[in-house]
Amino acid sequence: MLQVKKDLLAVLAAELDTLSPGAGSRAAFETPKVAAHGDFAVTAAMQLAKPLKANPRALGEQLKAALEASPVFAQWVAAIEIAGPGFLNLRLKPAAKQQVVQEVLAEAERFGMQPQRDEKIIVEFVSANPTGPLHVGHGRQAALGDAICSLYATQGWAVHREFYYNDAGVQIDTLTKSTQLRAKGFKPGDDCWPTDSDNPLAKNFYNGDYIGDIAQAFLAKQTIKADDRAFTANGDVEDYDNIRNFAVAYLRNEQDKDLQAFNLKFDEYYLESSLYQNGHVDETVQRLIASGHTYEQDGALWLRTTDFGDDKDRVMRKSDGTYTYFLPDVAYHTQKFLRGYGKAVNIQGTDHHGTIARVRAGLQAVNVGIPKGYPDYVLHTMVRVVRGGEEVKISKRAGSYVTLRDLIEWTSKDAVRFFLLSRKPDTEYTFDVDLAVAQNNDNPVFYVQYAHARICSVLRGWQEQGGAGLPALSGVDLSALQGPQAQALMQMLAQYPEMLTNAADGNAPHDVTFYLRDLASAYHSYYDAERILVDDEATKLARLALVAAVAQVLRNGLAVLGVSAPERM
Repeated sequence: MLQVKKDLLAVLAAELDTLSPGAGSRAAFETPKVAAHGDFAVTAAMQLAKPLKANPRALGEQLKAALEASPVFAQWVAAIEIAGPGFLNLRLKPAAKQQVVQEVLAEAERFGMQPQRDEKIIVEFVSANPTGPLHVGHGRQAALGDAICSLYATQGWAVHREFYYNDAGVQIDTLTKSTQLRAKGFKPGDDCWPTDSDNPLAKNFYNGDYIGDIAQAFLAKQTIKADDRAFTANGDVEDYDNIRNFAVAYLRNEQDKDLQAFNLKFDEYYLESSLYQNGHVDETVQRLIASGHTYEQDGALWLRTTDFGDDKDRVMRKSDGTYTYFLPDVAYHTQKFLRGYGKAVNIQGTDHHGTIARVRAGLQAVNVGIPKGYPDYVLHTMVRVVRGGEEVKISKRAGSYVTLRDLIEWTSKDAVRFFLLSRKPDTEYTFDVDLAVAQNNDNPVFYVQYAHARICSVLRGWQEQGGAGLPALSGVDLSALQGPQAQALMQMLAQYPEMLTNAADGNAPHDVTFYLRDLASAYHSYYDAERILVDDEATKLARLALVAAVAQVLRNGLAVLGVSAPERM
């Protein structure tokens, strides 16, 4: 059907060019909002009416007559109807819709994938400082980032997954102080451990049980290996630097375990400290000064970001000589561009909204050719967790929040990924633990996975009856697929590639979850309407080919989300 659509669009474009040179670029099919109106809609006549100073319905009639005379349209289109002020509604012949079944079976896991392009994209996500376990907000970011990477991969991009973190600074000092106190035998609640929220020292301590675990491992002189580092403790409670390096390695290892439980692997861990060690921060300062957009005031170095649309100028270097967070952010994103990533996407919480304008302004001021609007941002809200009808806010291990691993252990990796992707990122989301483990149609991931398992069961039943297996379905006669449920199912299969393209363009993996639920629903309706393993061999093979194609697309879509497609449930 995809080739059929391309052939029809080519004819439509040629006919539009005859109406107005260059109008062929307007050739497009839309999906009617009401299925009864047809399979494709054409709105070009209304778009051309004003520039041609013509009646849109009259243009529609002219276009309709030309298309009906085309051999390609005659082959694949059952009827063209004109509606309203000039809409053309096309109804495809069953044979046109049936083409998609063989396309899916032939392309298998490549169905919906676009050819490789010579372009690179970097997607930065999670990027949690190594000061504690990953919380459910990081989990939403991990699910979003990984799925967005997979979406871009389907469109032919060379995708780089990157985790950026601050391995120095105030938060790491907080971690070190807390670990040192626990290593010395103190714990939360002791006199030296502030608990008064009004006490400014209180924020300099972490209270979670994981701090005690780090301290015990430090005293045991353990060697910790993480994806990006390894370190051995010396057990000396007065060696502040050793405690700091060990604590960072320990928590990086813990975060690795969280990510492994989520089946997520990064291509690179990028350290903030490397920006200083490699001279990128100083180099960025010199570039900004050379651009003429900096000035000195009150002993500080400022960047005139208002020249580039920011609401106020930003301090780069404070009067004490230290840099603000803004500067390494600009240096880091400059390096992304200079590393050859012409497109960049950042997945961050909505609390980072205020940084977007200043970072983009800084990147324009650097003056190295970075395009406006670089990088793209996908901002997400936090996640509430409900269990047993009550909100869960505390994790003993973390001290003050539910961890990603808690959520996975309570439910499953598949449920966490699918649920966290099932809403737009900027939409508030409540994760219902009880729903995530329910084995019923109210559970969206179960509903989709069950459709796949149900098809696998049918295919096994056929093979147990002596069926030849999936290769035998290639090229079978599909003319028996005439019923309304079969037609709707094939129409949905044909929408998959375009859905992927639109989801990638919009950084919208939730569109994939919506599509998969709709496809599963269409399959369940078909299964209830037509028996598949019938006596008539031709009908049976046609129906088996259809459901095998549905299973393939369900697998493909779930793979984009990082969710498994079980064959038995």
